[in-house]
Amino acid sequence: MHKTINSTELRKMILVGAKQLEINRAKVDALNVFPVPDGDTGTNMSLTMQSAVRELTACTSNSFSEICESVSKGALKGARGNSGVILSQILRGLCSVLRSCADSVDVKTFAKALESGTKVAYGAVSVPKEGTILTVVRMMSEHATKVASKKKNFEEFFAEIITAGDKALALTPELLPVLKKAGVVDSGGVGLMTIVKGFASALTGEEVTEVAMDTQEQPSEDFGDNSDIINLDLGEIQFAYCTEFFIINLKKSTTLSDIDRLRERLMKLGDSVICIGDLELVKVHVHTNQPGKALTYALELGELDRPKIENMLEQNRQLRARLEAEKKEMGMLAICAGRGLSEIFTDLSVDRVIEGGQTMNPSASDIATAAQKINAEHIFVFPNNKNIILAAEQAKNLVENRIIHVIPTKNVPQGFAAALEFNPEASAEENKTNMIHALDNVKAGQVTHAVRNTSLNGFSIKEGDIIGLDDKKILAKSRNVEDTVLKLIAHMKEESHQVITLYYGEDVKEEDAGNLCAKIAELYPDCDVDYHSGGQPVYYYVLSFE
Repeated sequence: MHKTINSTELRKMILVGAKQLEINRAKVDALNVFPVPDGDTGTNMSLTMQSAVRELTACTSNSFSEICESVSKGALKGARGNSGVILSQILRGLCSVLRSCADSVDVKTFAKALESGTKVAYGAVSVPKEGTILTVVRMMSEHATKVASKKKNFEEFFAEIITAGDKALALTPELLPVLKKAGVVDSGGVGLMTIVKGFASALTGEEVTEVAMDTQEQPSEDFGDNSDIINLDLGEIQFAYCTEFFIINLKKSTTLSDIDRLRERLMKLGDSVICIGDLELVKVHVHTNQPGKALTYALELGELDRPKIENMLEQNRQLRARLEAEKKEMGMLAICAGRGLSEIFTDLSVDRVIEGGQTMNPSASDIATAAQKINAEHIFVFPNNKNIILAAEQAKNLVENRIIHVIPTKNVPQGFAAALEFNPEASAEENKTNMIHALDNVKAGQVTHAVRNTSLNGFSIKEGDIIGLDDKKILAKSRNVEDTVLKLIAHMKEESHQVITLYYGEDVKEEDAGNLCAKIAELYPDCDVDYHSGGQPVYYYVLSFE
């Protein structure tokens, strides 16, 4: 256990954190949801870290002061985009505390360094926005301060602040509407947590790997993919030019107040203003319609280095053109609860799956939003529950530039049957007809537990009874799951049925499902019997008869 860390270990933490981010760079990029990102978040943050690593590698000293100086300077020099610049400021604040250490750093000092990183990062942004990387680092540092006196070693300390950071990350969609609309967490926050987890790995000796991205209780396919960009108006981009540059060789007459005044002048020219640094090096980023003025103002302080001006309107046009070129004629949208069921729909080429079912009916708006993100002219929607069909029909009126076809699937097996009928070579009307006809070829049953006493369909039901039902009524009951499944099959199976499939829920062990499947196969040798993990809540089993 590490009660303290020395400069060699700090060096290793920076290197491993950078490596962890580079490994996961593409995953962080995939979370970016803004109309025209300044590059990609994962790439920008990784390049920022790599610049810090280059300076660190060139540093031959092993003193805290020189290691921290190289990391801080390298991160600032290589900072790209908003996320990279904010990351550089977190590192700058962190290093401003650690650089004064002589031989080692304890948990309390590191907590103070994290608090400093938060303060410097917030100060670097003209208008700090919650629901971003700033929120994640703030909540993480606040928790670090609370637990620093209780956790005497870094392994326990990092476990605590990583948990706090992940919780903060899960909150970002509630703080930033654009994230909630796209169904993602903040990409910059994910990048930061990836680095911090790399810091922890450096101390525990764990191999750096891909980081799991399920930081929200959402299906992984709901993570952002910029699929809604094609629906945006070019006019939504108020400031067209992303302008970045360094100011070097500052004039002797330049003061820190001049840098502050430059920041204020830039804020009048546009938004997303970042103007940070000292009398040796200043980093500037601004979105503006007057990039020439921004450069002119900067020249009053010193020389310009590495200027970069990107036309975000043109980037938007190109992205729209690419998405339009990739647009297909038909797509599919399914609604279900359970990771296993969701994965099966994905394997059947369904474009998007949203969560919903008996106990959590999505709204018409939820369905419309998901359909809007499918880049297709015709979209077939599988509600897979009779209580969702009407909402799916209402979603038709909320979707623009899409034709919605609701296939009235009342259960998941019907949804599977409909998806299997999809033929990309056929017309939309032909597919719709074939899908609807396919519903007649499958029957579905469900097994769950009774939540209260009642009398229904000729059964006297007690709370806790295991009941089997179809889409209309209760057909079987007993005090255990297996007996109810067997009774339900006896009621539902017809001579024409050749296949019986069981989808077992989150409360059923795979071994138990396999044993039950074998027993059913013995009882019905004329049928092919199979089972799959559905992962659905509430229902122990969903049964399909075909």
